Amino acid sequence: MAEQVIVICGEELAKYGFPDRHPFGPDRHDVFIDELERSPYEAQVIRRPSRLATRDEIESFHTADYVERVRELSDLGYGFLDAGDTPAYPGVYEAAAHTVGGTLEALTAIMEGDIPRAFNPIGGLHHAARDRAAGFCVFNDCSVAIEVAMGFYGLERVAYVDIDAHHGDGVFYGFETDPRALFADIHEDGRFLYPGTGSRSETGKGAAEGTKLNIPMSPSSDDEAFLEAWSEVEAYLEETKPQLLLMNAGADSLAGDPITHLQYSESAHGHAAVRLRRFADRFCDGRILGMGGGGYNRRNLARAWTRVVEGFANPIDNSL
Repeated sequence: MAEQVIVICGEELAKYGFPDRHPFGPDRHDVFIDELERSPYEAQVIRRPSRLATRDEIESFHTADYVERVRELSDLGYGFLDAGDTPAYPGVYEAAAHTVGGTLEALTAIMEGDIPRAFNPIGGLHHAARDRAAGFCVFNDCSVAIEVAMGFYGLERVAYVDIDAHHGDGVFYGFETDPRALFADIHEDGRFLYPGTGSRSETGKGAAEGTKLNIPMSPSSDDEAFLEAWSEVEAYLEETKPQLLLMNAGADSLAGDPITHLQYSESAHGHAAVRLRRFADRFCDGRILGMGGGGYNRRNLARAWTRVVEGFANPIDNSL
C-alpha cells in the first residue's frame, strides 16, 4: 500500500542555482516538480516549504569564518566562493541557507511528525567542506543534517548513502573520524572525475576505521554494474543497522549527463529508493530522508528524483 512522502519545494528553495548558463541552474526545481505532478503517486505527496536555516544550524558543521565569508560575498554579489566552480551572486547566502533549512525541515518532520519519509530535491550539496565551498555546493545540508541528527536527536548510527556520480567528499572527510556517521558511496572512479577522491582504501580513520564504504565505478558502468555494487551497500546496512537513513540521489550518474560518464538508467534510482525504504522500515522506524544532489540533464534528474519519491511511497521493487 502506498504511503505519504513529504517533498520540500517552493520559490525560495528554487532560488539556489547559478546564473550565466551554469550547469547547476535554478530551473532544476521546477523541472522536477513538473514531472512529479505526472506521477501516479502524486496524491501521496505532501508539499512543504523550505525555511531559512539559522547561523547556529549552519555552523553546526561549517566554521563561523566561512559562513561569514559567504554572507559577505552574497552582499557583494560577485566573485567566487571556491577556486572557480561556485560563483557568488546577490542573495546566494539566503538561497544556500534555504537548502539547509529545507533539509532540516524534512528532518524535523521525520523525527517528530507522523510521516517518516521526505525528499528535498535541491538538497544533497555534498562537496562543501567545513571551511569552504566546492563543486557548486555552498553549504553542505547533508552534513548539517547528520550533525543535528547526532547532536540534537542523539542518534548513534546515522547512515548516509550516496549514488551521485561524484564522490561525497565533503561528507566523507567531514566525518572521517566519527564512527557514528555511517557512509556508503557509489561513484565514478576519482581517477576520471571530480573530486578525485573515494578510493576503496578510504574506510575511515581512528575510531571510525572500517565504518565507511567507498565503491568507485568505471566510467561506463551500467545498471547491471550498479546492482552488483548495490549488493555491497545492502550488506553494509545489514551489518551496521542504522537508526536513520539519508540518501543522496544525484542524477548525474544516469546516461546522457553532460559532465559525467556513468550509464545508469532511472531504474537504478528507483531500485535504490525502494531498497532503502525497506531498510528504513526494518531498522529506522521508517525514517528516510532523500536529497536531490547533482544532475545536469534536466529530463534525467526529473525522472530519477520522481522515481525516488515513488520508491519511498511504494516499496515494491519492480524497477530492475
